[in-house]
Amino acid sequence: MQVIRGLHNLRDEHRGCVATIGNFDGVHRGHQAILEQCREQARKLQLPVIVVVFEPQPREFFAGDQAPPRLTRLSDKVRLLGDAGVERVLCLPFNDALRSLTAEEFVEKVLIAGLGVRHLVVGDDFRFGCDRRGDFHLLTEVGERRGFGVEHTRTFTLDDERVSSTRVRTLLASGNFDAASRLLGRPYRLGGRVVADQQLGRTIGVPTANLPQPPRPLALQGVYAVVSELPDGRHLPGVANIGWRPTVGSTRPVLEVHLFDFDGDLYGQRLDVFPCAKLRGEVKFDDFEALKRQIHADQARARGFFAERARASGNHDSLPLASAPLARETVTSDSSAGRPADHDDG
Repeated sequence: MQVIRGLHNLRDEHRGCVATIGNFDGVHRGHQAILEQCREQARKLQLPVIVVVFEPQPREFFAGDQAPPRLTRLSDKVRLLGDAGVERVLCLPFNDALRSLTAEEFVEKVLIAGLGVRHLVVGDDFRFGCDRRGDFHLLTEVGERRGFGVEHTRTFTLDDERVSSTRVRTLLASGNFDAASRLLGRPYRLGGRVVADQQLGRTIGVPTANLPQPPRPLALQGVYAVVSELPDGRHLPGVANIGWRPTVGSTRPVLEVHLFDFDGDLYGQRLDVFPCAKLRGEVKFDDFEALKRQIHADQARARGFFAERARASGNHDSLPLASAPLARETVTSDSSAGRPADHDDG
């Protein structure tokens, strides 16, 4: 996997590709269907697949804190795209210079001069350019003149509903992690590198691993029963707070994880955290003693959740990390079936 940051870093060897453009937030199963379309054409043309993404995402540029929460950091998105068979990612800074390009300028500078695109896969509702003239029809016309093919994305549905980043966010916000994992094709995860913090948890026998999160709206906020993947590959249950810790205060959002029955040093190491059940929202308590009582109650609820899941599965050694796929999976190239599998609203 190669990440190219900005048009100025494109070289002659990057020209000639099958490309697609979008946010690809979450790299869910709708996105994965788009990438499979790209791979099909790439095999025919014997060319690499390149995904063009933007940083920040356009809605973040225009809406700021009112933009939808991200499902994946850029680094995680790149990793997931690589897992899906993408050879290259072109990350364009979404700034005033980029947003001021007309549709024709974007096609000429990015797709033709920059990438030498041979085949493009986009939604037939795709819009771009400061003049909003860029659409599927324009791309098709230019492609016929300049020698590249244009194909619209297929609609990907599960249980007769289109898979989208918005749908995943809604499921996560409601605490329906099983359904969200089916749309993603994997369990939803958060993560980061463990840093030293105030270490208040140690004073009450509840040490935590603290993972700072990006200073933007959160897809999840509250207290959750979680499973954490340690650097050595072990999976341990625990309880986590995701948010701003209103009682003790924080200058940026933090993922704060207590691992059950664990004694070790994780500072500086990466921890991946899989939310399994929401226990409550974030609350500002009157004093630290009230917070302490609630933390112990949260621990008890989380342990009870894992015990109940173990009884229900009949396997007391398993942890609830994954779910079976949903029924009635459909992929169609008929855009009348709904908006194409998104490039996206996320």
